This record gives sequence, C-alpha cells and structure tokens, in this order.
Amino acid sequence: MASHSPLVAHYQQALLDHEVLDHIHAHYPSGPTLPQLAPLDQLHIGGMKASARLLSLVTPGESTHVLDIGSGLGGLMRQGAALGYQMVGLDLTHRFNALNQSLTSLAHSPDAPALSWVTADACAMPFSDKTFDAVVFQHSLLNMPDAATVISQCRRVLRSNGQLVMHEVVSGPNVENLRYPVPWAASVEHSHLLTQQALVNLLEAKGFAIQHLDDWSDTALEWRQRQRQKEQTPHTAVLSPKWVFGERFMTMGQHLVENLANGAIKLVEIKASCYSQ
Repeated sequence: MASHSPLVAHYQQALLDHEVLDHIHAHYPSGPTLPQLAPLDQLHIGGMKASARLLSLVTPGESTHVLDIGSGLGGLMRQGAALGYQMVGLDLTHRFNALNQSLTSLAHSPDAPALSWVTADACAMPFSDKTFDAVVFQHSLLNMPDAATVISQCRRVLRSNGQLVMHEVVSGPNVENLRYPVPWAASVEHSHLLTQQALVNLLEAKGFAIQHLDDWSDTALEWRQRQRQKEQTPHTAVLSPKWVFGERFMTMGQHLVENLANGAIKLVEIKASCYSQ
C-alpha cells in the first residue's frame, strides 16, 4: 500500500538515494559526522538545534525507548541515540527507511544504542500496547489527515506517564495565504495543518496533559532566512535537501520564509504526558 501512496510519491520522486551514498563515501571516506549529515537528514526547520531542543524535552530514564514518527532520513534518531535513547523510526516511505539505515551504518557510534526502523502507517502502528517511554513528532503530523487516530495510537503504545513531544508546523492566523510547494506538500492535498489550539484540544481529548508549549516561530524564521542565504550563495555544498527534493527545494525554501513571515504557518514545541493508567 505504502509504495503507491501519493504522499510517498511526493517524498521519493526526486530522491537520489544511491547517488547520495556514493557522494558521501567520496567526500567523507572515514564516515560522516552528524553535523556533516545534517543538511541532508535534518529535513525540518531549525536543523540540529531544533532536534536538540526536542530531545531535551524527553525525560530520560535508565533505558528510554523512543518512537520517532515520520522519522525520514533519521537525523533526529541518530541524535537521540547519541544521548543514549533507544530509538525506533516509523515512516511510510520505505526508501527513506532504507537510506536512513544506510546513513546510520556510516555515521552511528558503536557506543550508542542500536537503531531500528519500521515502514508503516502511523494510523495502524505495528507495536504492542505500552511499548515506548516517549513518542516524538518533528514536522510529521502535518502530513496525517487522521490526526485523531494517530494520537490515539500514540496513547496506546506509550507506557503509563509516557511522554509525547512535538516540534510541529501548525496553521497560522493567515493560513489562507500559505504558498506551495513546501517540503511536506506540493499542494494543499497533503498538507493537514491543525491550529495550535486544535492540536492542544486533540491531545487533551486523547488523555494527554500539556506540560510545555512554546511558539518557536520567530526563531524558526530567523533560522530559515539564514539557511536561505546559504542556499543562494554560489558554491556547491557537499550535502543539501536537494538530494531529496531536487531543484524544487529552492522554491520550497523561499516559500517557507514567506509562509513564516506572513503568518500562514507557525512552529510550536509541545510536551505532553499520559494520564496514569
């Protein structure tokens, strides 16, 4: 089913998975570092800093099992593993998971916990009840038309007092001005943004208590403006989102700046916990 999904087609239509691995081998023969991979595998606004902020919201335990929903190429997973978390990535795009696994084999520290990957729909997670201590979303709920079912699934697979942590794009006050394409959608068909309040209401309705909520939009805009300047500088970066999105990323990147600046989208950080069962 997943291989025929229009959403999967959006993400893999320009994906140069085999070519980028050869490119990485040629430029980083001893293996890339996580910062060197970041322009490729941190496909969200804010880069490694945003991932570090998200992971800092996860309260660590002796053995913290974390599910990354919409894990993409795995930048957040590898960053979490470096902190000692046992990371599992779930993504609908199997070619993302395969490339994620290959990148991990090149960059993963042998001292960090092993990573694992599952190709599946977040509406029907193939995990037993109470499997994870934390579930994280980073620019992934925005692709999911049935957010209520996804959040119910999160509640099911989390242990008692488990944590749900998000770094998510939500609709802004001027969402009608949202310009496409953007990295998560070529058109409104695959963009399923909730308002901040609707997201909070949904979490609370599904049994979560909000512990942290921060509007990160201003910082996100500043970061994206800096990235835009780099992208327009006449030099060839070793790695960039173009290996995933192709030349259309130049337009996507410009639209992200415009959408943040005009209030079409906002970026929020949320931490919520399950009520005790």
